[in-house]
Amino acid sequence: MKAPASPALAHRVRRLAHLDLPGAGQIVVEGGYAYVGHMKPPHGTTILDVSDPRRPRVVAAIALEGEESHTHKVRVVGDLMFTNVEHNDRRRLRRARRVREARERLRRALGREPSGAEIAARAGVQESEVAALEACLERPYRDGGFKVWDISQRSRPRLLCHHRTGGCGVHRFDADERYAYISTEMEGFLGNILVIYDIRDPARPEEVSRWWLPGQHVAAGETPQWEGQQWRLHHALRCGDRLWAGCWYAGLRVIDISDIRAPRTVGAYNYHPPYPEPTHTVYRVPFPVAGREVALVTDEEHEHVRGQPHAHLWIFDVADLSAIRPLATFHVSELDSPWSRAPGRFGAHQFQEHLEGTLVCCAWFAGGLRVVDIADPAAPREAGWYIPEPCGGNPSPQSNDVDVDGRGLVYLVDRNCGLDILELEIR
Repeated sequence: MKAPASPALAHRVRRLAHLDLPGAGQIVVEGGYAYVGHMKPPHGTTILDVSDPRRPRVVAAIALEGEESHTHKVRVVGDLMFTNVEHNDRRRLRRARRVREARERLRRALGREPSGAEIAARAGVQESEVAALEACLERPYRDGGFKVWDISQRSRPRLLCHHRTGGCGVHRFDADERYAYISTEMEGFLGNILVIYDIRDPARPEEVSRWWLPGQHVAAGETPQWEGQQWRLHHALRCGDRLWAGCWYAGLRVIDISDIRAPRTVGAYNYHPPYPEPTHTVYRVPFPVAGREVALVTDEEHEHVRGQPHAHLWIFDVADLSAIRPLATFHVSELDSPWSRAPGRFGAHQFQEHLEGTLVCCAWFAGGLRVVDIADPAAPREAGWYIPEPCGGNPSPQSNDVDVDGRGLVYLVDRNCGLDILELEIR
């Protein structure tokens, strides 16, 4: 029996350029420049001139001091650049908090000092980790927040402010000319919440309002009905007077901000369980598609268990916010990438967060770039793809984020190594 052929690495997509940039969390392309937020210190944010897409060149590279923070997310509004500041190993910090909480709860319940084994069992960690995790809480993390930069001279970014928030700091976020919509931990809350800032004076952001899921405000006596930080804001994107929010294992929420000082939930849909991967991004398509009002949703392949569905793309009908309903899903088969079972993740992560037509560019970890046509939102179809080969000695590509510029060129970054500039050959 003949072995099946390896999948083609590209279809109707061709590469114009490649750079072995350090691993990236996000890329934004605006006005002939690309802005890349890097996953790991000392690399902070890189600005590239991409006016000639075949010869991209670095014009500025912001380095970080120390190893405690990373600034892997970035937004650009005119001559302002926003970068997050987040604990570089937030998962370890969150495990440490679970250990501390487990010790306190067991002490109260048992009336004695619990053993390391008892703490480990309660916190869901290894007994050998307990002492080291508790030690990492002895020096509190105080730098979490976001930075605002003047980039009127792209080659010389100038820091305007470092606004500190709380906890592990800021993850992904959105921004416009007037407000920043920040996903961050805050004192007294469990997991990331939404904090909206007025940025009329970018050197002095002013908090306007907060929004959270009921149960997150533990300092006010709210009680979560979930384990750990399973329900929390990932980030929210603005469309008109509403924010469209991915809320991890709480699914999606629609938040009305017509009164910016009093955000309120006006729509919700949660498909966890049975779907195992958390809700990452929710994007309201700003125009009708085949006569329907739709939103795109992507889950993030996080801790995939074989036998369960991989993270994928959803299309929702959102004409009636009181009755949001799924129209379709789009999946990529493991057979469609030679690295689907190599070390690393395989499923979906992110798509372009602005749309003008019905082609949606998605970053699919070891599946690379997937171009999905949603012209029929009830039957999305794949129009093209591009799978980068691993670089930097990594066992698989890990396509992490994607953006599309005004020329229709696609920019794909890898969380470990690499930037590819791509041209679609789709008519």
